Formats: sequence, structure tokens, C-alpha cells
Amino acid sequence: MKTALVFGASGISGWAFTNEMLHDYPKKGIWGKVHALTNRPLAREASFWPDDPRLNIVSGIDILSGSQDDLEKSIKAKIPDVDKVTHVFYMAYKQDNDADEESRVNLLMFSRAVTALDHLSPNLEFVTLQTGGKYYGCHLLENRPRDTFVPPIPESTPRLQPPDDNLFYYGQLDWLKDYSADKKWNWNEPRPDLIIGFVPNQNFFCIATMMGVFLSLYRELHGEGAECPFPGTAKSWKALSIDTSSDMIARQTLHVTLTPPWSQRKGEAWNVADQKEPSNWEYKWPLLCSYFGLKGVKLPQDNPLEIRAFIKKNIGTWEAMEKKYGLQSGHADSPRTAPGFEYLFMTLFDFDRQPDMTKIYSTGFTEERGPLQTWGWSWDKMKKAKIIPSEFK
Repeated sequence: MKTALVFGASGISGWAFTNEMLHDYPKKGIWGKVHALTNRPLAREASFWPDDPRLNIVSGIDILSGSQDDLEKSIKAKIPDVDKVTHVFYMAYKQDNDADEESRVNLLMFSRAVTALDHLSPNLEFVTLQTGGKYYGCHLLENRPRDTFVPPIPESTPRLQPPDDNLFYYGQLDWLKDYSADKKWNWNEPRPDLIIGFVPNQNFFCIATMMGVFLSLYRELHGEGAECPFPGTAKSWKALSIDTSSDMIARQTLHVTLTPPWSQRKGEAWNVADQKEPSNWEYKWPLLCSYFGLKGVKLPQDNPLEIRAFIKKNIGTWEAMEKKYGLQSGHADSPRTAPGFEYLFMTLFDFDRQPDMTKIYSTGFTEERGPLQTWGWSWDKMKKAKIIPSEFK
């Protein structure tokens, strides 16, 4: 049986990887232990993971603190059976507005973490480093490289060129390639687009939480059947993409991580997403609004409202909803959420950016999910966690 260690387990992707393994994906009898490393303390009841003896939630390990030897002693003290770890899934991330500092810190975190596990576990078989669509330049928006950013975007797309190549993924990947060259273990690199998923606590980039709060608040204010205007532009309304749910990232990555010949390779990159074919907000918005009993429409004017501004304007109503429906507090206007993230997602991504999904679907992986299933899965979890109302009164 395999033993997994997840760095960044309380983040969007890390939570889903931990959850899928505890639910025995891809089949029962593979995962004997899952160590979930979180930056902040997280009680099992608050994690919404299964009450499973295989789960070991670990907090209090500062990857950047002390020497490499200090880090390894800290991991060994917290995880006495770390020598049995076979699979490492790295989803930890430290945000910094300075690109140079972000690259430096995230490379240091990653290299120290992987070096520690390489030293501590003679049973190590595989390391997964999740990167993302920034690899291709989607974050550059209008300045994206038009000669290489050509949807559907394949994994073979070359890296960004100067001055846009100061991306922390690249340093991590180069280090991992060099470090692993003479190691017996292998590694891969899943590349999701913006991730839709559930987190039990506040997260910097959880668009599903903010969208769920917004649509719940809109429903409370305007009632069942109300028209909810699309909070974006005509260009973003039509732009093609493929939704990427955290649990599908986990499933597709676990599939290739455990299946030869891909499990026997170093450095395989994988586009991961929920479907083979793209869709747009024109198709998705009515579906997503219908989950909350609303009618999604596109008004003639662009940006008729902005999600965060709408929430702030009606924060009194939301606070009343927290009491009325017994909801958790602190999610609607959390300082842990990236400012303007919703505006970026709904408005500035106004160009086609769909990945080429040929590669992952040529491996025998067949599951696909539509937008309502993708977003609805996250909102179902949020209802159980009492982040949004399970019903409206």
C-alpha cells in the first residue's frame, strides 16, 4: 500500500487530493496512509475529510525555518513513519507581489521540502509538482505571447520569453529536473487553469467561495426566479475555456501517477481539466445561476455589477443571513481572499484560453464533468460546511 504526503493540504488542490485518496481513488487498497500538512492548524472535524484512521493532519512545520537538517528533524518528529512515504504531492505556495521574491521563496520552499523527503524516505516513488496556466502566459492577459498562446494549448508549448519569464514555476521545474536526474523516484507536473474547488477555511484564490456567496446573497435579496446579470463583458461572455475542478485535477493526476508507463517517467507535463471540449459564460452562467434558483442573463451593458463591491454593499444582509441560516462567519469579505480576483476571472479573461486535453484523455482516463457538476460539487460541500445556505427561507 502507498503512503502519501500532501504539502499545502488545506488549499484548494491539496484538500481535494487528500479527499480523493481517503475516498480510495482510483480504487480501494492503494492508499494505506495520508499525511496532510497544513500551514495553519486544522481540526479533523473542521477539515470535512472523512473520519479515517489513515488520515494524519500535521501542522506546525515551517518549511523555511532553520537549516535543512532542522527541517528534516521537524518533519521526523511530527511524522515518525515518514520513511514509509511513497508519494509526495506538492501544492504549497507563498504569494508575493514582487515576482523576484515570489520566485526565490517558492523555489526555496519546494527544494527544501523535496530534499527532506528524499533524505527521509528510502521508499519514495513519486513527486507531483502542480503548476498551472501561468506556464503558458494566461496571466499576461493582453500581453500574452500571441505566437505561442494558441488555443487549444498543448503541453509542448514553449516557455515564456524575457521579460515575462520570471515565473516561479520555471525555477522549481529546473531544480526538480536536475535534482531528480540520478534518483530512483519519478515526477510529473499537472497544469490546471483557474481552479474551482472547496476549502474548509478562507483561501486566497477560491473563486467558488466568492461566487457561492455572491449568488446566495443575490438570491436572498431578489428572490427565487430573479434575473441575475452576468458580472462581466461581452468579450468575456463569449471567451472559451474549460473549467478545472480541484477533484478532477486530483483524479487525473492520481491516474497517471499510478499508471505505467507514465508513472515510470520523469518530468511529464499534463493539462488537467474537467472536459475535452471548451465552453463559455454564455453557456455556463444560466446553469450556475439555476443552482441558486436564479435566471442568469447578459445585460446589454458590460460589467453591470462587480461581485466584491456587491457583497460589500450588502454585507449587512449577509451578516443577517449568517444568523438566519446558521452559517460560518468571515467568508463573505475575508482579507484572506485576493482583492479583485473575481473581476480578473469574470472580466479580464476575455480571450480563448482552453488547453488541449488530448494527452490526458489518451491515457485511458474517461471521466468528464459539465459546468454545473463542476461548480455544484463545490457548492454542495460549502452547504455542508455552512458557508452558504443549504436552502432559502
